[in-house]
Amino acid sequence: MAAVELGLDTFGDVSLGANGQLKPMDQVLRDVVDEAVLADELGIHFIGLGEHHRSDFAIAAPEILLAAIATRTTKIKLGTAVTVLSSDDPIRVFQRFSTLNALSNGRAEPILGRGSFTESYPLFGYDLQDYELLFEEKLDLFATLAKQNPVSWQGQHRSPLVNQSVYPPLGQPMAVWVGVGGSPESVVRVVRQDLQLMLAIIGGDPRRFAPYVDLYQRACAQLGHPVRPIGIHSPGFVANTDQEAREMLWPHYAEMFGRIGRERGWPPTTKDRYLDEIAHGSLYVGSPETVARKIAATMRALGVQRFDMKYSTGPVPHGQLLDCIRLYGEKVIPMVQDMLAQ
Repeated sequence: MAAVELGLDTFGDVSLGANGQLKPMDQVLRDVVDEAVLADELGIHFIGLGEHHRSDFAIAAPEILLAAIATRTTKIKLGTAVTVLSSDDPIRVFQRFSTLNALSNGRAEPILGRGSFTESYPLFGYDLQDYELLFEEKLDLFATLAKQNPVSWQGQHRSPLVNQSVYPPLGQPMAVWVGVGGSPESVVRVVRQDLQLMLAIIGGDPRRFAPYVDLYQRACAQLGHPVRPIGIHSPGFVANTDQEAREMLWPHYAEMFGRIGRERGWPPTTKDRYLDEIAHGSLYVGSPETVARKIAATMRALGVQRFDMKYSTGPVPHGQLLDCIRLYGEKVIPMVQDMLAQ
């Protein structure tokens, strides 16, 4: 199998402090920087920061936090998980990432998407009825600009651009990913724009995404585009033993999914369903060996080159997140690489 990369993602979940109370967001943001610095020291390949505009997630301006991380790291790739492009200006997003790419000496890797929450649309004055068109147009403009600058472009939701230079230009190449939740149209869109595919697999058997990988490869052949690395984003948590990892994460998992479930009308979260997702689904929780075996099996089954584990789920304390990152970097990643090399 080709060389693989393993990264981490976080939304900056507001975590519990030593007093058992939720930390203020400013401290959570500083904690995220420290988590990324540790990941860099351990040789983890990527850190992705999700953009949200809610009380339970601290990261609303990921590129600013990534710039702070860039000044304290040397190797780790810096990206988002995801940038909600539909409710942003693609020119400004490009400028922020071209600045980050320069500051980090070519380590910026944006992951663009529509996001799984909709709070940013009314916040920034967008109509949810335009959900599909906004993303289609803005992704097209960003993809065009990433390949050619000056840019000429025309769409329905902004005035046209005619031979417009955008500064700062990219001094070094920048990989651009698109987060996809599992629709054939989204996969084909990624190929049409000649970008990289990141599959958000947050529940159920990951093997059900094999048809999307096959579709991606067939679409590349039909459109004459190169087959680029494919990635997966899934939640997980690592502790010393399977029992410790399951019991440590469960109350925080239940708190987060219970809250989101009440917002969305989902059935109540149960521990049996949680354990079933660990055993058979897309929740990578357990000892380093258990998590490594599950990651390797998924990557082999789907033929993907990158796996990003969302290591923060609910208000897990910062110290436990650091321990998880350390086990992931020191033990899980080497084991996955060895398993896939066999």
